[in-house]
Amino acid sequence: MSQISSDDVRKVAQLARLDLPEDKIATYTGQLESILEYVGQLQQVDTEGVPETTRAVEVTNVTRADGVQPTPVREDILNQAPQREGDFFRVPKILAD
Repeated sequence: MSQISSDDVRKVAQLARLDLPEDKIATYTGQLESILEYVGQLQQVDTEGVPETTRAVEVTNVTRADGVQPTPVREDILNQAPQREGDFFRVPKILAD
């Protein structure tokens, strides 16, 4: 007995916003049935004691620790500003009081 009907395939296609031609309904019904049979086989596998994972191979980011490092060109950059006020760029006021 089939677990998936033609109406189920039409509903899934509608939910996925797929324009599924009528002549393909039988093909996709069989394919979805095969997928469900495979999922049924997977549900029979004993996973007791197997840790949950999000991927088959563990991926880790290789990063360096953040740290403040002074730049040797800081003064050169600040000196290029049209107006400088101490360690800051002085810019025209853009907001009214």
